[in-house]
Amino acid sequence: MNDKPRILVVDDEPQLTRVLRTGLKSRGYEVRAAADGLAGFETFSDWHPDLVITDLAMPNMDGLEFCRRLRAISQVPIIILSAKGEEKIKVEALDIGADDFVTKPFGIDELLARVRASLRRAVSSPSNEPAQTLLEAGDFRIDLESRNVNVRGREVHLTPKEFDLLTYFMKHSGKVLTHRTLLAAIWGGDYLEQDQYLRVFVGNLRKKLEKDAPDRRYLVTEPWGGYRFDPGE
Repeated sequence: MNDKPRILVVDDEPQLTRVLRTGLKSRGYEVRAAADGLAGFETFSDWHPDLVITDLAMPNMDGLEFCRRLRAISQVPIIILSAKGEEKIKVEALDIGADDFVTKPFGIDELLARVRASLRRAVSSPSNEPAQTLLEAGDFRIDLESRNVNVRGREVHLTPKEFDLLTYFMKHSGKVLTHRTLLAAIWGGDYLEQDQYLRVFVGNLRKKLEKDAPDRRYLVTEPWGGYRFDPGE
């Protein structure tokens, strides 16, 4: 039985695809490649990779739409590649469910570090606390096994990273958590300066959690760069 992690690379640049395939295979990963989102989606459905790396600008189906479709059916880690480094593009990619964003040009060692971190989090997160499968506090009920979230009886759909962030907040309700603490816990030690990631995901959580209760503020911004989670009474 082949237990090598499977990585799907979706990019329409043959030279970059060859570099990624060579670099990833040399580190023990099993790799398949597709030249656009449509082909990537077909390969994903047939092969079920453990992680997806996708470009943004591609023919037939671009990376954002590919990511959106993947996230509708799977919680697989997704790393976005793009030559566009504008904040708007990054926010949009993270907003639809991408786990990480790497701007071209990048070093292969940097990408490999991101791959290892994403795979490590995907494997370790379900088993951090195997005895605890249900979190309940105030207006919130989170099932860690099914990854279902209910707020005041309403089911809320979250992306994998949003779910991980909310779960961490729930486990530390009432405590002031610094940006660096949250980034290290959810993204890892290599992301301690990526405040942008945190702003995007906290903003998304606020929109989803407070949709039917605009007068409530579950995620409270604290002075000196931190957040405090208040689940309600």
